[in-house]
Amino acid sequence: MDAYLVAVLTVVLIYALLAVGLNLQFGETGLINFGHVAFFALGAYASALSALKGLPLGLSFTLGAAVAAVSAIPLGMAALRLREDYLAIVTLGFSESVRLVLQQEREITFGVQGVPGIPKLFGSLGPGLTDWAILGALVLAVAVAAWATHWLKNSPFGRLLRAIRDNEAAVIALGKDSARFKIQVFMFGAALAGLAGAFYAHFLTFISPEQFVPLVTFYVWMSIILGGIGSLRGALAGTLLLVAFLEGSRFIRDIFPGIAEVQMASVRLALVGLAIIAFVLWRPQGLFGQAPR
Repeated sequence: MDAYLVAVLTVVLIYALLAVGLNLQFGETGLINFGHVAFFALGAYASALSALKGLPLGLSFTLGAAVAAVSAIPLGMAALRLREDYLAIVTLGFSESVRLVLQQEREITFGVQGVPGIPKLFGSLGPGLTDWAILGALVLAVAVAAWATHWLKNSPFGRLLRAIRDNEAAVIALGKDSARFKIQVFMFGAALAGLAGAFYAHFLTFISPEQFVPLVTFYVWMSIILGGIGSLRGALAGTLLLVAFLEGSRFIRDIFPGIAEVQMASVRLALVGLAIIAFVLWRPQGLFGQAPR
C-alpha cells in the first residue's frame, strides 16, 4: 500500500509541474496551449536518451528542460500572429507532430517499441528508498517552480503578462515588446514540462510515444480549471483533486461488484466525468479562483 501511495503522489507532483507551467501561460498571459504534452515528451526523451548514452542524470535532466524550452520558440513566434482559437489548433497539431516523429524515428527513439532500460533516479539507493527519494526530489522541484512562478507573478514582468492578457493593444501602444514576453512565457512553461518529462522517464524507466497522447494535455487543463485559472494554489490543488478522481474511481468495483471487468473502464470514465461536471457546476471558478462579480 505504501508503494502505491508513493507512486500516486509522484504522479500528482509530475502533473503539478505541468500545471504550474500551463497556468503561467494561460492563466497569466492568456496563451491557449493545447500541445503541452509535446514538451513533456521532448523532455522525457531527451533526458532518457542522453542518460542511456552515459550522460550524468543531473545533466540529462537539464538537457531535457533545455530541449523543451528551445522547441517552444517556434510556438511562441506563432503566438504573435495567431488568434486564440487558431493558436489552440496549431499547438495541438504540434503535439501530434512530435508524437508521430517519436513514433516513426526508429533509429533514434526506437519507434513504437519505446525506450527501455532508462536509468532510475537514485537507483543506487535500492528498491526500498529509490521511490521515496524521487518523491522528495519532486517535492523540492515543485516547491522551487511554485516559488519562481509566484515571484514572477508579483514582479513587473508578471504585471506586464497580465496586461498582455487583458489588453495587448494597449501594451504595444505603450512601447512594450509583447512578442518577446510571449516567447519567454512559452519557454518557461515548456521548460517545466520538460523537467516533468525527465522525472517521468527516470521514474518509470520506460517510455513510448503512446504515453504522450493529447489526453495528457487535457488532464492538465482540467487540473487548472478545477483549481482555478490564474491561481498557483489552484494549479497544485486541482492536480491533487483530479488524480483523486481518477485513482479513486479504481475502487468502484468494490462498491458495485456486479459490474463486469470489461465494463469497468466505461463506468469509471462516466463517473469521473459526472464528478467533474458536478464540481464545476458547484464552483465554476475552481477551488481558489475568483468568483465573477
